Amino acid sequence: MSLRALNYLELESQLERSGIGTAARQQRAALSRTDVEVVTSPWRGGTLPRAALSAATGRGAFADVDVAHCNLIGPGTVAVARHAKREGIPLVLHTHVTREDFAESFRGSSAVAPALGRYLKWFYSQADLVLCPSEYTKSVLESYPVDAPIRSMTNGIDIDALDGFESLREEYRERYELEGMVVFAVGNVFERKGLTTFCELAAETEYDFAWFGTVDDGPHASRAVKHWTRNPPENVTFTGWVDDIRGAFGAGDVFCFPAKVENQGIVVLEAMACGKAVVLRDIPVFEEFYTHGVDCLKCETRAEFRRALELLERDPDLRRRLGENARETAAEHGLDRVGERLEATYEALADGRVPA
Repeated sequence: MSLRALNYLELESQLERSGIGTAARQQRAALSRTDVEVVTSPWRGGTLPRAALSAATGRGAFADVDVAHCNLIGPGTVAVARHAKREGIPLVLHTHVTREDFAESFRGSSAVAPALGRYLKWFYSQADLVLCPSEYTKSVLESYPVDAPIRSMTNGIDIDALDGFESLREEYRERYELEGMVVFAVGNVFERKGLTTFCELAAETEYDFAWFGTVDDGPHASRAVKHWTRNPPENVTFTGWVDDIRGAFGAGDVFCFPAKVENQGIVVLEAMACGKAVVLRDIPVFEEFYTHGVDCLKCETRAEFRRALELLERDPDLRRRLGENARETAAEHGLDRVGERLEATYEALADGRVPA
C-alpha cells in the first residue's frame, strides 16, 4: 500500500519564480517516479473555504495524509505543523531559508536576520525530521541549535527539462544582443548572489555579461540591486524574467556565480547539466559538491574571477573539459535518486523510524 504524503509550499503562486518554488516542484517531479501519492494542499477539499466548511460539518479542516512535508516557514505551515504534531503525523520540515542566506536579499533583511534565526530555531525544532540540501546547511542548523534530527539531501535537478537548450542559442543571443564568450548568471537578482562582484567584474573586462532572472526594484529591493540594475556597466544586460530558462543556458558560455551564501544552488547544477564551464565563489557549501579544476573553477577575489574568465577565453579546450566533467557531476543529482531517497524517508518515518 502506497503512502499518501503532503508536499506543501505555502504562498506557492508567489514563489513560482524562486529557488524555493523550483525545489518544491522538483520534489514533486521526483516523487511522481515513485509509488508515493502526493497531495499539494493541506486543506480538505483543496482550499481554505472548503476546509472551513468541512470543519463546520465535523469532518475536519485538514487533508488525510501519512506524512506531512512542508517547504516554507509561514503561518500556514505553522498550522500544518501543529496539526501534524497533534494527530501524530510524521512532520518533515525542509530548510530552504536560514538566517545566513536571508541576509542581503531584500532591503532591511540583514537587520532582521538575527530575529529570524531565533524563529527558525523554534520552527525547525518542531519537526520529526529536518531535511536540508547540504551538509553545510546542516552545520548551520546545528549551530542555532535546532533540536530535531537533521539529514542532508540534494534538491536535485530535472535534467530532462533542460533538453533542447542548444536550439535556443541564436534566438536568445540575438534577442539580448550578446556576442563572443558570454558570461552569465541565472536566478533572482540579489546582492547575496554576488551582484556587485558580477557587475564590477564586467566593468573590468570586455566580455558580454547577462543576468537572466527577475529584477525586483520595488521598495523592498536592496540598495545594491537598485544601483546596479538602474546603472549597469555597458556590457551588462539584465534580462528580467525569461519564459524559457533553457534560453539562458543556450545563450551563455561561462556560468559565473559569485554568491556569498548558498544552501546548495540549483542553478549551478542546471548550468553543469548543460555542460557549461562554471566559475564559483569559493564558499563552504560548494566544497562538498564541486572540485576546483575538475568540474569548475573556484575564486575568492575579483582578480581571481577575472583571471579565470581570461583563462577560459584563451583555452576553449579547458572550457570543454570542465563542461564535460560538470555534466557528470550534475548527473549525480537526477530526480530518480531524489525520488528514491524521499520515498525511503517517508516510509521510515511512517514506521516510526528516523531515516539514516
